[in-house]
Amino acid sequence: MIRSMTGFGRARAEGQDCDVTVEIRAVNSRYFDCTVKAPRALSVLEERIKAYLQKNVTTRGKVDVYITVDRHDAGDLSVSVDTALARGYYEALCRLRDELGLPDDITTMRVAENRDLFTYTRAEEDAEAAWERLFPVLREAGEGFLAARTAEGARTEADMREKLSRVAAAADEVEALSVADKAAYRDRLEARLRQLTGELDLTVDEGRLLTEVAIFADRIAIDEELSRLRSHFVAFSEIAAAPEPSGRRLDFLMQELNRETNTIGSKAQNAEVAHLVVAMKGELEKIREQVQNVE
Repeated sequence: MIRSMTGFGRARAEGQDCDVTVEIRAVNSRYFDCTVKAPRALSVLEERIKAYLQKNVTTRGKVDVYITVDRHDAGDLSVSVDTALARGYYEALCRLRDELGLPDDITTMRVAENRDLFTYTRAEEDAEAAWERLFPVLREAGEGFLAARTAEGARTEADMREKLSRVAAAADEVEALSVADKAAYRDRLEARLRQLTGELDLTVDEGRLLTEVAIFADRIAIDEELSRLRSHFVAFSEIAAAPEPSGRRLDFLMQELNRETNTIGSKAQNAEVAHLVVAMKGELEKIREQVQNVE
């Protein structure tokens, strides 16, 4: 199956004590590279999240997962004060007041403006309980992400097939021109030999003529290259229809398609064939670029 490596998925669940939001974004990457950005309390689930995504959502791509938890109340949040630091901070303010002759406006709220005095802690949630809260949202976001990648992959596949059809049509033209080249070469060679033998009062050796034509035909023969090229077109459809990720296999297939096309170009004997080969290589290069975005 052809799926794009780029995609986006988002899900949100509202609960009695908090709301959980999960966003998944991905761009091209040769391997699976996942980064999870979540509240510290959920850091224990990071590897579990990555394993789920790699098994059920995507095997390749630079994946970024953003998890936010919006709590409705303080809940089990506790606040502690560093009294020693607060005392030192207060004494420093008093010295500053006395030395500079400032108004005596040191209050509790003025001291509390120093956020370093306070430490915020929340009781750690059980890992399994946290996973049960997160998993439905992660799954929904993953499904949306997968759907987006599948839809993009379908559009990419349709475009690649259209380009391949143009390559196939050009290959048919090259084949017809190759057959015509063989016949034209025999006529040109025979005409040239008869001109030369006529000037020298000699006769044309038909056996030698046929031998030269056969040598030329063998040198420009592209039957095997065209046969392999067409088998690669069939392989493309088979790979695209297979359930497993297709990016790596398609990448290898594009190398083979380019190799056969280059060989055909090296055997070209006229400008029209060379022009067609250039057009084929241009389409194949566009497909190769698209394949780089396929999982």
